[in-house]
Amino acid sequence: MQTYKSYDVDAVVVGAGHAGCEAALALARLGLKTIIMTVNLDAIALMACNPAIGGTAKGHLVREIDALGGQMGINADAAMLQMKMLNLSKGPAVYSLRAQEDKKLYTQTMKETLENQENLIVLQAEAAKIIVEDGKVCGVETATGAVISAKAVVLATGVYLKSRIIIGEYIKHSGPSGLASADLLTESLIENGLKVLRFKTGTPARVDRRSIDFSKMTIQEGDDPIVPFSFMTDNLDFKQTPCYLAYTNERTHAIIRANLHRSPLYDGTIQGKGPRYCPSFEGKVVTFADKERHQLFVEPEAMHTNEVYMQGMSSSLPEEVQLAFLRTIEGLENCVVMRTGYAIEYDLIDPKQLKPSLEVKFIDSLFAAGQINGSSGYEEAAAQGIIAGINAAMKIKGQDPLVLSRDEAYIGVLIDDLVTKDLEEPYRMMTSRAEYRLLLRQDNADLRLTEYGRRIGLVSDERYARYIAKKEKTESELARYSKTVLSPKGPVADILTSLGQSIPQTGITLEELLRRQGVTYDDVIKLDPQSADNDPQVREQIAVSIKYKGYIDKQIAQAKRQKSMENMKLPEEIDYKDIGGLRLEAAEKLNIVKPLNLGQASRILGVSPSDISVLMVYLEKQKREKSFSRAQ
Repeated sequence: MQTYKSYDVDAVVVGAGHAGCEAALALARLGLKTIIMTVNLDAIALMACNPAIGGTAKGHLVREIDALGGQMGINADAAMLQMKMLNLSKGPAVYSLRAQEDKKLYTQTMKETLENQENLIVLQAEAAKIIVEDGKVCGVETATGAVISAKAVVLATGVYLKSRIIIGEYIKHSGPSGLASADLLTESLIENGLKVLRFKTGTPARVDRRSIDFSKMTIQEGDDPIVPFSFMTDNLDFKQTPCYLAYTNERTHAIIRANLHRSPLYDGTIQGKGPRYCPSFEGKVVTFADKERHQLFVEPEAMHTNEVYMQGMSSSLPEEVQLAFLRTIEGLENCVVMRTGYAIEYDLIDPKQLKPSLEVKFIDSLFAAGQINGSSGYEEAAAQGIIAGINAAMKIKGQDPLVLSRDEAYIGVLIDDLVTKDLEEPYRMMTSRAEYRLLLRQDNADLRLTEYGRRIGLVSDERYARYIAKKEKTESELARYSKTVLSPKGPVADILTSLGQSIPQTGITLEELLRRQGVTYDDVIKLDPQSADNDPQVREQIAVSIKYKGYIDKQIAQAKRQKSMENMKLPEEIDYKDIGGLRLEAAEKLNIVKPLNLGQASRILGVSPSDISVLMVYLEKQKREKSFSRAQ
């Protein structure tokens, strides 16, 4: 029987969640005819769990996506209900933006963006097979038998692969929020040699706003002024929607303990591994048995719905148990649950099967991004999505892939961890995972990554002009601060005296003054009116660059030392079992990961410093043999 091709395109993106959207937009914007397919067009960029973008470390990822020319930051700004800057008491390395989003508007805005993007076809269809010939992907077959021919495929299937919803004793094969699961593709992945794992995540109940007594809760207002995610968003000024803070109590915990025998987490029903850093509420009660209460954030889901999200109360306990423990909380005594919380299990692939470009090692032109790679979170998914889309485009064009290093971006840390380390639970990005946090601040993401986006072709002229203006203004102001000398008398003496600081005997530069503990940029403005003309982004760069210069220089030096390891390339064809002196465990792990360089090899669990020394000797020996051979 003859098979007809429904489409013949450059690339297919399977899945239209946060990873799929970024991948498809990157491909299309780079001039490649692309199809993005999803089981349900109404689920594009769905916020199946928390109606928020950003958070600790996640806000960094959003800023980096934006700097590369991605869409998430722009979309998040357009659908924002409230913005807060987290970790302000800790320091600029860990400042992180977090926005409460109108989840309906977020989906609608992203759907419109996809539908109106040149070179992009949006298609409702379920992928059933990846078509591979001679070790190269060449298309996708849908559940209805349609064949889409393509030069590259990006898998961004989220939590839909053979997914099942679990609420107490109730189990149903379903995707999130009652959407259809994707039950066919897993077998095709296995047939093509991919190792498949099983993970679990979950979501809390949604409560009717009208049944909540907010007067018994603590209001959580947004920041003023609002700092947007996107470097392209001008000042935001709108009435923000408040969130609320409530607490569980001993009665809440007693209901949990009395019903643990009905919890799918503890009766063996759930087999998949869940996220340790985002546990279910019953998991919190068991793990932190000594805590008298836990925080609960009550967050709006959208402007035009009464659904309210119970952040911190994820649960898969039976429906009546969830209602009972929620009603023990002050303000929720009469709450009405509109959607019951649930756990969801799903298939994914072992990400160690991927190159740092997110291409499958043994299937040419097949890429994967998002939760299919074992990550959790919208931001982690989108970050992988833009890289997978860029690199699928580079592959089609015959160009080198974009691989960001750990000292260049949180995206680099995220992907390196996924493809190098053993994955025991859904991966969540945290600032503690990054060695060079002071270099990878959210405020300088554009200075770190815009040049990459420009070179690739995703950064527009307007965006690039803004970046150049910020960069040049910051540099010129830093130079001026180092040369402008103020008298130590008068206003300077007043400021330093008020801070309990010594007054210099000679003149003091603006740079030296701002470096003093307690002196702020606003203090400098009082002494140097020209500083008042700088926009907020430039002000932030000046303050951080000067106050943390010593620490920044130290991390730059550390990164340069590590670079020497990253520059020592390891040939892909090495069989590490043939290298004498390597421990058997190390050889096995190295053969699985096939690291690109010595730096990546050093981060593999089970590879010791002594193993790295053996590899260094091996590389030096290979280098000498090649030099001798050329001399002959």
